[in-house]
Amino acid sequence: MKIAVFVKQVPDSAAKITVENGVVNWGDAPLVINPWDEYAVEAALLLAEKHGGEVTAYSLGDESAKEALKHALAMGCAGAVLLSDPALAAADTAAVARVLAAAAQKGSAELAVFGRQAIDWDSGVTPSMAARVLGWPALSLVAAVEALDPGAKTIKVARAIEEGRQVVEGKLPAVLSIVKDFAEPRYPSFMGIRKASQAEIPTWTLADLGIPAPASAVETLELSAPLAREVSNEIITGDSPADVAAKLVDKIIGEGVL
Repeated sequence: MKIAVFVKQVPDSAAKITVENGVVNWGDAPLVINPWDEYAVEAALLLAEKHGGEVTAYSLGDESAKEALKHALAMGCAGAVLLSDPALAAADTAAVARVLAAAAQKGSAELAVFGRQAIDWDSGVTPSMAARVLGWPALSLVAAVEALDPGAKTIKVARAIEEGRQVVEGKLPAVLSIVKDFAEPRYPSFMGIRKASQAEIPTWTLADLGIPAPASAVETLELSAPLAREVSNEIITGDSPADVAAKLVDKIIGEGVL
């Protein structure tokens, strides 16, 4: 069984994001694999280990995205592919979904595995949009795969929803998006890191995928930082709790809150 796992390169979650002259800047913070995608890689590897098969990691971006792919290789993925083309520089989520779907098809994947969302844009819709393009079932918010039969082309998963767990069944090929409940991501081994550092990662362009440049439905016209808010605080003291409470009530009434 061939499994495709999709990862993204994002700024470190501790980065302080700013907007300067319409350009997003995260200072000296490193670029890392999207934290949600580590859970997707772990899920893909566990499924391959249990049911047989191999996992290939894919990432869309420029040359820097190869670092996220190397992280996936170090965790245990058998291969990795960079999806890169100048025509994708301004691609929105819909356009990205079409490219990822084409990569899954070119790689003959039977499962396409995503993290729940990316921490930069936080839209969380790419897995479902890719499934729509592929015409595959979209099994989102997967916390566990309860049954998988590659021969019968069936899969049963438990979804983590607000009301609890929802068990659903679907046919393969399918798209999964993984949540943190699935399993704790493994640490890359020393040998895995060494192997990943020496790996040759091929690049697939739109021509390699056999698709034209997908049109974007959304265009970013302007980026600006949110307005800074002036925040101040005042500590109210008194001789007793009742005295503090009385002063607080007077303050609230004086400010027009009540």
